Amino acid sequence: MTQLKTLETLQGKERWTALIDEICEGTWVNPLTDKAIPPAPYDRIVIRDSLKGQEADLVSSLGMTAPFTIVADKNTWDAMGARVKDALEPLGEVKTVILDQPHADMQTVESLEKCLSPADSVVAVGSGTINDLCKFVTHRNGGRYCVFGTAASMNGYTSTTASITLHNGLKVSLPAHAPSGFFVDLSVSARAPTHLAASGFADCLCRSVAQIDWWMSHRVLGTVYRQEPYLMELPDEAELNKRARLLPQGNTEAVGYLYRVLTLCGLGIGFTGQSHHGSMAEHQVSHYIDCFAGNRHPGTLHGQQVGVASLAMARIQHHFLSQETPPKVRATQIDFDDMKRRMGPEIAKDCYIEYRKKAFDEAGAASFNEKISAIWPELRQECLKMAIPVEKMEEMLRASGGPATAKELGVPLEFWREAVRFGHEMRNRFAFVDIACDSGILDEFAAAEV
Repeated sequence: MTQLKTLETLQGKERWTALIDEICEGTWVNPLTDKAIPPAPYDRIVIRDSLKGQEADLVSSLGMTAPFTIVADKNTWDAMGARVKDALEPLGEVKTVILDQPHADMQTVESLEKCLSPADSVVAVGSGTINDLCKFVTHRNGGRYCVFGTAASMNGYTSTTASITLHNGLKVSLPAHAPSGFFVDLSVSARAPTHLAASGFADCLCRSVAQIDWWMSHRVLGTVYRQEPYLMELPDEAELNKRARLLPQGNTEAVGYLYRVLTLCGLGIGFTGQSHHGSMAEHQVSHYIDCFAGNRHPGTLHGQQVGVASLAMARIQHHFLSQETPPKVRATQIDFDDMKRRMGPEIAKDCYIEYRKKAFDEAGAASFNEKISAIWPELRQECLKMAIPVEKMEEMLRASGGPATAKELGVPLEFWREAVRFGHEMRNRFAFVDIACDSGILDEFAAAEV
């Protein structure tokens, strides 16, 4: 029975959380081991067509009691925050923190910490920035939080990490904790600005390029790889892709599948202990933009940047996978002075340390070339089976309402090319873009970006 048929034949409140409930309860049987998995660290995940009138019961079901502190921004307050406040008031004291154009950075974290007590039941109402801030602050102060999602704009709702920009400007994934509850009213998210769902879709679209990079690294370098996140996510991804064109219409069915894929991707971190299954070289391009664009940043969302970067990384992967001859690298050339010029000395030092971990010396390059040459026919076919053609990816990205080029993003072209060329310096995650760099063709690929 296919995943689509399963969801369509299910009736009642838990239709959208089929499989998700099993993962959270620890009753899902891993087909690779035939054993049930440990429960995920969430009390409840609820995705329904409407949560109207259920808000107080959902929060109470987590054992959370007054005083409550609702954290939102101006837009998410209007979308759902005021409604949640009204629902919780019969249960006791409700305080509100309305953030003005918040950023997920340490300055905002420290400011929010002064507003939130560990004794408070924190109720986040929003998406990426609001969720990451509440997740990280309550992790630091030992409190608990739940989140009402207002837009399917990213996959971090159920992850146990938070994307935070440090005081020095470097954006990193920091250990945090999962929300006690994650609640989605699809009717609210379906009315959200269309670029938010397009951003979430783009964050899902990177799966194939991330998987290829992660698998290649595992096969050639012996790095860790786990298949479970893809077993969970791929059936719904196929159904979501069929509905990409319906997202700009606010179609509830399409938004529901988008939330499922985003949620399952976040749950996958429970198997991997890291975000590699959905975040490789394409995410490093987006992080480079967020860290170093300054006043050149057009205000685009992380997912939008990831979508366009996924196309760039897919083109690099296709270049190698279309050839029967295996790639060949040389020792990695690191220009630390140029890194300092582009990144500033403090961030450059941190990135240099990370980059050195995956850099090749002469012996390492020779060993890599020997290993990849021996397995290239098999590895190439394995990666091609995971790939989505670049043209198809671009078609779906545009159908979802998302940008597909640097020009459409609004990122200045020269800076975009810089991000494609140097984004891989930021993290120790080996990918095909590193092969392109160490084989001397990355400059050419970056220069061809439009």
